[in-house]
Amino acid sequence: MPRIDAEELEILDAYEKGQLKSVATKAEIAKFKAAARATAIKDRRVNIRLSSGDLNDIQVKALEEGIPYQTLIASVLHKYVTGRLTEQPKTVAKPAGGATEKRRTPKHS
Repeated sequence: MPRIDAEELEILDAYEKGQLKSVATKAEIAKFKAAARATAIKDRRVNIRLSSGDLNDIQVKALEEGIPYQTLIASVLHKYVTGRLTEQPKTVAKPAGGATEKRRTPKHS
């Protein structure tokens, strides 16, 4: 289970004391409830084959998130088909010291 930091403990304490108030409107709450219900309906079964490495990585990510790995897979697929899965920009490591790397091109005879 993930550790709770000081800020999270403060929020949890405020919640348990009833000090937090919702800022969501009734329409927003209804919209979120409908989305949650639609997401929670799992009426079909799918079998897929994954590489051992990918499955292992998924299980590690699920443990980090504190959810079952099958739930993580279903969530990723749901986000993909609803257009909410966005690709993270990849960072390119630059050589140390600010030097630029030169590529060698092969010489053709």
